Amino acid sequence: MHDWGILVPIAIFTIGPISWAFNNWVRARHGYEPEQWKSRRARRDAAAAEPLEDARKVALLTTENERLHGQVGRLEDRIAVLERIVTDPAERTAREINALR
Repeated sequence: MHDWGILVPIAIFTIGPISWAFNNWVRARHGYEPEQWKSRRARRDAAAAEPLEDARKVALLTTENERLHGQVGRLEDRIAVLERIVTDPAERTAREINALR
């Protein structure tokens, strides 16, 4: 009949690469970076470097967070001044402007 014995090794050696290519196609289609084949040494070196990269990312995000908090505070102050100008009567605003001159 049919010789299924030859199809088993062919299936074993083709399913892996085909699924890897399909996975990379899906990742690229959704905007993610495709995976790379890596040796054991490259995987080990990448795993050792991750804590340093994570600490650097945390430090960068912390500084950016502080900067943005300061910027939001300044914008809130400016909005409060603008609200006061808009809601105050025109006479009072004119007096304050004249007092500044």
